[in-house]
Amino acid sequence: MDIGTHTIELDGVRQRYHVHGRGPVCVVHPGGPGVDWAYLRMPALEPHLTMVYVEPIGTGGSGRLASHPHGYTRERYARALLALLDHLGLDTACLLGHSHGGFVVQYFAVHHPDRVAGVVLYDSAPVTGPEHGAEAQRNVAEFAHRNADRPDLPEVLAALQATGSISDDEEMTGALRGLMPAYFADYWGREAEFAPLRKTVLGTHISGLDAQLVPDTIDDRATLGSLAVPALVIVGRYDVICGPRWAHELHDLIPGSRLVVLERSGHFGHLEEPELFGEAVVDFVTGG
Repeated sequence: MDIGTHTIELDGVRQRYHVHGRGPVCVVHPGGPGVDWAYLRMPALEPHLTMVYVEPIGTGGSGRLASHPHGYTRERYARALLALLDHLGLDTACLLGHSHGGFVVQYFAVHHPDRVAGVVLYDSAPVTGPEHGAEAQRNVAEFAHRNADRPDLPEVLAALQATGSISDDEEMTGALRGLMPAYFADYWGREAEFAPLRKTVLGTHISGLDAQLVPDTIDDRATLGSLAVPALVIVGRYDVICGPRWAHELHDLIPGSRLVVLERSGHFGHLEEPELFGEAVVDFVTGG
């Protein structure tokens, strides 16, 4: 598999992907929807695994649907993922999905189990909607309490509130950069490490509605019990979006799954605790 950036097409829409590293293949689907893939680069894994980073349709250099910003359903992302596996000549592969990417990967594993060697559900959840939103609000309140003395806390909380009214790419990028401290266990204590990501992360406005403007809601609790592929669930203890409650629920739902809780991480354990994160993923993918 050639190192570098490549492009395929599905139904006339291009999708870029990026290959780095060597070893068994791990296909990586980022979150959002609409967050540029680069935040999920995992250099610690690349000496051990061939990392295929998906740049999902609608983001970055990949193409946009005619219905943009609508129509980016999990079914559509799964079709693009299937086309990528076919293009790469992979009968099966290990799939890693972060946040919304986890929703995509678990959907793919349920519908195409014969193409999946294993799944890593990284800061994912079995459900979205009001229940998920209420848990996120509770976690944000705890984050605010822990950081009550930080002078720029109000700006972070305002950015979190603004996510519900985003209508273009500029607003999406601004919200991502504004809320970034809430996505780390200790952003301000390690600001020199994480500020470059905050300054450069890019977003695309994707609505979360299908082409008929119906919300693409998620509730996989009835299907995950039938998942018959190896599964690793990873979560950061201080993740405000897809925190430990959901990781434990995924672990309980998926037969034989492994659970790893990163005690000093938020939503970005691959950056906050890269060695522990890398060890867990490499061990899982290589069958250790």
